[in-house]
Amino acid sequence: MFSPQGPSLRELCVQALSSVERGYDLLAPKFDHTPFRTPETFLAATVRALTELGPFEDGLDVCCGTGAGMLALRPLCQGRITGVDFSSGMLAQARSAHPDGSWVRADARTLPFASGFDLAVSFGALGHFLPGERPAVFDGVYRALRPGGLFAFPVIAPPSIASVAHWASLGFDVTMRIRNAVWRPPFVMYYRTMPLPTVCADLGAAGFTVTTVDLAEFGRDRDGSPRSRLVLARKP
Repeated sequence: MFSPQGPSLRELCVQALSSVERGYDLLAPKFDHTPFRTPETFLAATVRALTELGPFEDGLDVCCGTGAGMLALRPLCQGRITGVDFSSGMLAQARSAHPDGSWVRADARTLPFASGFDLAVSFGALGHFLPGERPAVFDGVYRALRPGGLFAFPVIAPPSIASVAHWASLGFDVTMRIRNAVWRPPFVMYYRTMPLPTVCADLGAAGFTVTTVDLAEFGRDRDGSPRSRLVLARKP
């Protein structure tokens, strides 16, 4: 499915009926051949937006998956680069693709770091956390950063109600809620549980000072609002 190297429909179904950790362990060898991998356009846009705020010393990729975020951290960080994820399968792929990185297996809700990084990034991972779990993630990132450190991640504006993307994301979330209501273990992955104002409020409650910058590469909607922003959460 998606490409000759990607997972089959059967493999995706098995993954979707597994836990989040087990599902990604199964998907890991073929993950980079799916649309779920962070597009390099987002990685490049993040680098461009952060370049003028750096350079940074040590970098952390939260929920690193197979390591795509390393392509953003390498040009920005002069010191060590670390990726953290709770899927051993995804980390195995990351180690193979990026042997110069440091890789740590841990749950993002209980990050095992303290004041060790100047820049933290995350790409496409927040949908794996229920709204009530986000504060623990943000508290952990806050602890992991040195004073003055920055946590950055891109967010996409909600699609117009008249668009195919709106109904596709709504349908996906409804399907996942039904799946999780009738099947255990749950597989947490939602597209519509992280509105920007709520995410910024959670970051503020964790102690961050929060701003956003427009990612102009992705254009604007008809009302003039940007289609994508980079959230910048600074530890004072």
